[in-house]
Amino acid sequence: MLLLQAIFYQRRLGNLLGFLFCAALIAYALYSQYGLGYEPCPLCIFQRVAVIAVGLVFLLAFLHNPGIGGAFIYGVVIDLSAISGALIAARHVWIQAQPEGAVASCGATLGYMLDTLKFTTVIAKVLTGSGECHEINWTLLGLSMPWWVLFALIGLGAWAVWVNVMPKRR
Repeated sequence: MLLLQAIFYQRRLGNLLGFLFCAALIAYALYSQYGLGYEPCPLCIFQRVAVIAVGLVFLLAFLHNPGIGGAFIYGVVIDLSAISGALIAARHVWIQAQPEGAVASCGATLGYMLDTLKFTTVIAKVLTGSGECHEINWTLLGLSMPWWVLFALIGLGAWAVWVNVMPKRR
């Protein structure tokens, strides 16, 4: 019980837990890529970038341990990053829900597109999705990885509000 009170009343510990959760998400993403052999599609990579951004801001908030005003700013930045990632994950879920053949066939790799196209063009192409983004090769409880990333980012955004934005009662 004291641990729960410490987590809910100490902003610094809450930010550390947010960072550790993001680190665990990225660790599993890397394990699924290198250990299980699942190659990430471009939308998966963008979701990883969002989780890393959320984790880095949680880490900065932990290290800085700001006052009320600074904590509010950290909370807003974390939420903006989490919302961005959640929108990408939601787009990925939508692409996966489309019937076979409704999504364009596999295109160039993200690395090739970054080398040959303007950055804004790459972003637009990735967000439209391709056949590789439609493929589901991993599920847990019947939901694909983008679903779980979506839930995690929504949870992390809510956690950031709880830890950094909500006033603390002592």
